[in-house]
Amino acid sequence: MQIDRIVAELTTEEKIRMIHGAGLFETGAVERLNIPQLKMSDGPMGVRAEFEKDRWVPAGNGDDDVSYLPSNSAIAMTWNPALAYEMGRVLGEEARGRGKDVILAPGINVKRLANGGRNFEYLSEDPYLIRRMAVPLIQGIQTADVAACVKHFAVNSQETERLWVNVEIDERALREIYLPAFEAAVKEAGAYSVMGAYNLLRGEHCCESRLLLGDILREEWGYGGAVISDWGGVHHTLAAAKSALDIEMSVTPDFDDYCMASPLLAAVKNGEVSESFIDEKIRHILLLMVRIRLIEITAGEAPQVKRNRDRKRGCYNTREHRQAALEAARESVVLLKNEGQTLPFDPARARRVLVIGDNAVRRQASGGGSAEISALYEKTPLLGIREFLGGNSEVVFAEGYETPVKNESGENWQAASLDAALDGEKERRAREKRAQEQAYHARAEELRGEAVRLAGDNSFDYVIFVGGLNHDYDVEGQDRENLALPYEQDALIRELLAVRGDLAVVMLAGSPVAMQAWSKKARAILWMSYSGMESGFALAETIFGAVNPSGKLAESLPFSVEESSGYVGEDYLGRALTDGEKQRMDAHLTQEYREGLLVGYRYYERRNVPVQFAFGHGLSYTSFSYGSCRVRMRKGCETAADGCGGFGAQTVECCEVTVVVRNTGARAGKETVQVYVAREGAAEHEPVKVLAGFEKREVLPGQETICTIRLDERAFQQYDEKKKAWAGVAGGYELLVGSSSADIRQRIHVTI
Repeated sequence: MQIDRIVAELTTEEKIRMIHGAGLFETGAVERLNIPQLKMSDGPMGVRAEFEKDRWVPAGNGDDDVSYLPSNSAIAMTWNPALAYEMGRVLGEEARGRGKDVILAPGINVKRLANGGRNFEYLSEDPYLIRRMAVPLIQGIQTADVAACVKHFAVNSQETERLWVNVEIDERALREIYLPAFEAAVKEAGAYSVMGAYNLLRGEHCCESRLLLGDILREEWGYGGAVISDWGGVHHTLAAAKSALDIEMSVTPDFDDYCMASPLLAAVKNGEVSESFIDEKIRHILLLMVRIRLIEITAGEAPQVKRNRDRKRGCYNTREHRQAALEAARESVVLLKNEGQTLPFDPARARRVLVIGDNAVRRQASGGGSAEISALYEKTPLLGIREFLGGNSEVVFAEGYETPVKNESGENWQAASLDAALDGEKERRAREKRAQEQAYHARAEELRGEAVRLAGDNSFDYVIFVGGLNHDYDVEGQDRENLALPYEQDALIRELLAVRGDLAVVMLAGSPVAMQAWSKKARAILWMSYSGMESGFALAETIFGAVNPSGKLAESLPFSVEESSGYVGEDYLGRALTDGEKQRMDAHLTQEYREGLLVGYRYYERRNVPVQFAFGHGLSYTSFSYGSCRVRMRKGCETAADGCGGFGAQTVECCEVTVVVRNTGARAGKETVQVYVAREGAAEHEPVKVLAGFEKREVLPGQETICTIRLDERAFQQYDEKKKAWAGVAGGYELLVGSSSADIRQRIHVTI
């Protein structure tokens, strides 16, 4: 009621000012009524550095260094919702401490393509795991009186033609794979804002979509929060104005010319758009301001807007934030392979240690696109190892490979459109590129030779290689061509293993890389994503045994793009538009999600496609056995004991699985028990099994714990396209309890 009265006080021009960018990261204020602007910032891994208001030029104030937090891909590898909450809380406090109202995070899109350039910003290939990690992450952010802006809604799964690719997908796949995390974000987490995606869905730009923003988000899910466009995601004034979008943001400084600026004002005045559409947007914006306690609206006959003096002030770069980042980084490390207990290395024997690889010294915080930040500090792996071992150990570094400086003055779209008359100039550039490649190869051989020579020196007690990707590859705006390791790393690792069989190989990457050229010969392989400011120290603690690794893969690691679940033929990044599509949409390509429900491990298992390492995989320096297992089924479910102590027929409401986990090793460790549901008689286009629950527990050596995993009703439902609703499916099921999707320890038969 009070908000409606404020809306009535606003002029049309003032309303327009509030619904579009008046700066690169802020909306317009209405000083007459004391309504402030909304200040926003990118923030998947920390609050982004300040830019000038109307130019993509750093403000240069020197006061915007912040805590560099683990990427979403790293957070997901922890399989620890409590840590996700803590990372959200830290991000929210730092955003508030920097004076922000909206933090543009988290990214919760499904990792459909193994080579997606922005995968490091997202959580997982599995919708259930995304949901379980995203909800506490959002809740943590919003404890600081800051709005999380959940992105990118929806089916935003590639960077190739990201603004102009149209997605065609069947309704069941949309509902079961791509929307559940967003639904949980608004229904369970109470996200104050949602960001629309760049791409089109079924011919509509997502930031203007009646289906996504209106029918699903507003009507079906009852969402009353603010909807913000991605920067430059709005293309049509009338469509945007009549949609459920509330705020248009973009990347250009012509703020008054945005679609929902002067063009919309003109459309209202000439009767093309009813002002009631704008009033609804203002209500959502004012409600957002109230929710984050930016303002309060007084009661009475003449309500007024006042700044809320009790709003949390936030903080950044605190000791507590750094400790929280370290704890998350520790649990993000995944031990992929450890033959013969090669790891951990003994720090007492580490008199001389050789560290090889550019990623051992490369700082990652300032790359990746909009995820970039200005970090207060970042501990690289080499720094972390030296810091951990101290002065009694000599740590020698060898570059091993180099990352050439990217040519930022490369051919732009104008140059690419030059006609055949300039073929000579194109050939000259091609010759220069070939010469550069030859020079790089010669340099790579030189660096490789030096690293291999050092690795063969028996005076080194341990040799560690740190490679993988960097933000030249894990980057917004482009997808990788393949999963191959860049910079001739395969040749280097093979030669290193030939002279040093106990080499510890560390892959630091935000998306899968092909390792088959050397993985069989490697005894120890660690996987780590961009794990924040303390990542180097957390890695050192893991390698030298101060921390027992407990991370699990949040995505499968396939052998190649061609064998990955999103590869549906040579046009997997999009096909040419049909004549009919050209008439009804302004897309450049259409991407058909022909794999349907079979995304990630669902695809690999159903199609019997081998992978390098399976979803949910992660080893420990100790070992765990799974003992007695019980299940309680509810509401018309029956259980049959299959060596697991079933309870028999039950009539209760949900499903609860308990399993005894025993630490059979010599040191404390954390195990993540995973429960998958497999429906008997599932069709060929349906997955063999799906993740439905998990619990992470620490167990002391020789002791046991009881893990209790509760499955909700969605575990036994599918989306019925005819009924347009979720519906339970009667029949037989197996509940599969294991340590990964490929390591199932117990099976329980269930009848619904």
